[in-house]
Amino acid sequence: MSDWTFVCATSELLPGEKAVAWADDTPILVVNLDGELYAVEDRCTHDEFELSSGDVDTAEGSITCVLHGARFDLRDGRALCAPAYDPVAKFPVKIENGGVWVRDDREG
Repeated sequence: MSDWTFVCATSELLPGEKAVAWADDTPILVVNLDGELYAVEDRCTHDEFELSSGDVDTAEGSITCVLHGARFDLRDGRALCAPAYDPVAKFPVKIENGGVWVRDDREG
């Protein structure tokens, strides 16, 4: 299990905005949905493309992959439509000392 990774200052992640950090070899996308922060792996489960280049729908709480249109719920990682069927990994987020931090808490 890795340590916490700094993403950005809290002031840099306003509602509707997103940021990406690398925890070891894992790209993690953090999105501010109306003041709540959510983190998922920055990789579409359909074709391994970066989700961070997609659009965030703050009302639905989702992000759309620009490559083939797969959508994912940012709160729990589940795939919302084809062509993706598998969820993206979800990660813990914390705010500490004015910063946003994430951690890849998966085993192995």
